Amino acid sequence: MTQPPTTAEAQAAIDEVRGAYNRLTTEVHKVIVGQDQAVDQILMAILCRGHALVVGVPGLAKTLLISTVAKSLSLGFSRVQFTPDLMPSDITGTEVIEEDKTTGSRQLRFVKGPIFANVILADEINRTPPKTQAALLEAMQERQVTVGGVQHRLPKPFFVLATQNPIEQEGTYPLPEAQLDRFMYMVTIGYPTADEEMLIVKRTTGGTRAEVQPVLDVEQIERVQELVRALPVADHVYRYALRLVRATRVKEPMDGGFPRPALVTKYVGVGAGPRASEYLILAAKARAILSGSPTVTIEHIRAITKPVLRHRLLLNFNAEADGVTADNIIDAMLRDLPADGATAEERKMMDTVMR
Repeated sequence: MTQPPTTAEAQAAIDEVRGAYNRLTTEVHKVIVGQDQAVDQILMAILCRGHALVVGVPGLAKTLLISTVAKSLSLGFSRVQFTPDLMPSDITGTEVIEEDKTTGSRQLRFVKGPIFANVILADEINRTPPKTQAALLEAMQERQVTVGGVQHRLPKPFFVLATQNPIEQEGTYPLPEAQLDRFMYMVTIGYPTADEEMLIVKRTTGGTRAEVQPVLDVEQIERVQELVRALPVADHVYRYALRLVRATRVKEPMDGGFPRPALVTKYVGVGAGPRASEYLILAAKARAILSGSPTVTIEHIRAITKPVLRHRLLLNFNAEADGVTADNIIDAMLRDLPADGATAEERKMMDTVMR
């Protein structure tokens, strides 16, 4: 039976992950100015074996950010530009007839597509129709593709880092909910500050170019991923993560006797599924390690709730009419739902005792 790590061993593991993370961010910021939160969330998704969807208007360096992250890792990298005429076989690969010139016999040979790499940049993923978007579903969930009834395993590790323009822009196809749910994080990118934009312009219009050096190889990345998953989580933290997710399911009764936040009841049509609970815990583990904590706390859950949940809430027409966003609803949940592990009845008993 494997013995649990000692305190010194656990701290050494945490220091190892933090050191790797600091080296990665240093390399990425040689090219990327600001966007600290976006960089953090993309790197955390990688440390958790998750995929990330980066959303923002054109010109905010979404593609540059992801390609720079890929360069900082010693991994195979492919970029796929999604367009309206892109076919599924352009991503997964296709079978071709190959003739043996000595015997004249013919046989089918599978030619691998760009998805057979460690890091896939799916650029402007919502520019292509749902048929082609769906080509990524099996790859993202099962880490394999099936062509001609034959399964082809993808290399390890495997990450899809996708960019998306806002849906309201012309020529875009909204991603189906099933595919959005495969992304661990939805990372939103906003405009830079005045000082950041000044530095961006100086860098891009000058004569020097920063060279990004790879920091982690496959073996190191897999070790860091294992360290993240091994971090312990207390039951009350699990219960809080589940409370947040289950509160979004408006057709289900609330757990623990607590009232559902009013904004959820009024504006959420369909809530988040169990994958959201899994990702909340995994992301909180990564956040805990990066903050130097040997255990996951409620605050670590709260810190990553928005990027994990915002794309999993299907809002109704009332929300659109009133200008309410998923982030507004998550803010209300974090404010109104209790952050301890007690039920409503237990809290009443504790209040009575305290009096």
